[in-house]
Amino acid sequence: MHLKTVIALVLAAGSTTLTNVAYLREHDAAAAMPLLSMRRPLHSLHLLLSNRSWLVGFAMETSGFLLYAAALALASLALVQSVAAGGIGVLAFVSARVSGRRLGRPQLIGVSLSIGGLFALAVSLAHSSGEGTSGSTAAILAWIGGTAGLALLALWIGRYTGQRAVGLGLAGGLLFSVGDFSTKLATQGGARFAFVITLIVGYTLGTSLLQLGYQRGAALTVAGLATLLTNAMPIAAGTIVLREPVPSGVLGVLRILAFAAVTAGAILLASPERQTS
Repeated sequence: MHLKTVIALVLAAGSTTLTNVAYLREHDAAAAMPLLSMRRPLHSLHLLLSNRSWLVGFAMETSGFLLYAAALALASLALVQSVAAGGIGVLAFVSARVSGRRLGRPQLIGVSLSIGGLFALAVSLAHSSGEGTSGSTAAILAWIGGTAGLALLALWIGRYTGQRAVGLGLAGGLLFSVGDFSTKLATQGGARFAFVITLIVGYTLGTSLLQLGYQRGAALTVAGLATLLTNAMPIAAGTIVLREPVPSGVLGVLRILAFAAVTAGAILLASPERQTS
C-alpha cells in the first residue's frame, strides 16, 4: 500500500471520529435551545453562535472536514468514504456512553447492518484501482440536482408522515453528500474548483437541517441517518458519475448486498428509538 494511501486512511479515520463526536455535542446543545426555524435564520444563527457548547461541536466538525478534504486530495472518493462509513459505529457507541443507556434492539440491529454493509462496500472496493474518469460536467450537475431534489422529497415525506426528525436527518445527509462530492471535485483543481460553491451550499443547508432535526429527535436517528447517506451517496457517485470501476463476480454481488444492508439499517434507525437503562 502506498504511503499516500496510508496517510489518507489515517486522515479519514480521524475525520469521521471528530465529526461524529461533534454531531453528538451539537445535538445536546441544540436540543436545549429555544426552537430554531429556517423562517428566522438570523435569530436561529444567533442562538447557535452564542452557545459555547455548540460552537465547540461545530469547531470539531470543521476540523473533521479539513482532515476529510486532505484525505480526498490523496486518495479516491470511494476509498475515503468507505473509511468514513465507520463513523456510524462511533456515533452509536458514544451516544450510548454519554446517555448512560443501552440502545434498543432495532437501533442495535440497524447500526450492525449499516456498519456491516458499509464495510462490505469497502471490501468490494479493495481490488479496485480507484481510478476513473473525471466525469462529465452534465452528469455531475444532474447528480447534484437530483440529490437536492431527493432532499426536498425527504423533507416533504417527513412532514407528511409526522416523522420530522427522520425527514430532516435524511435531507441533511443528502445535502452533506453534495458537499462531500463537491469537495472531491474541487480538489481536482482547474475549472472544477468552481464546485466550492455547491460545497458551501450543501454543507450550510445540511448543517442547518441537522440542527432542526436535533430538536425533534434522538442523535442516533438524526445524525445516524445523515451519516449513512453522507457516505453511501458519494460512493455511488464515484461509481456512476466518476465511473470508478465496478467489481465483477463475487465482489460485485457483495456490493449489491452491501447497499441492501445499508438500506435496511437506515429503515431500522429511522424507527422510534426505544432505549433501556
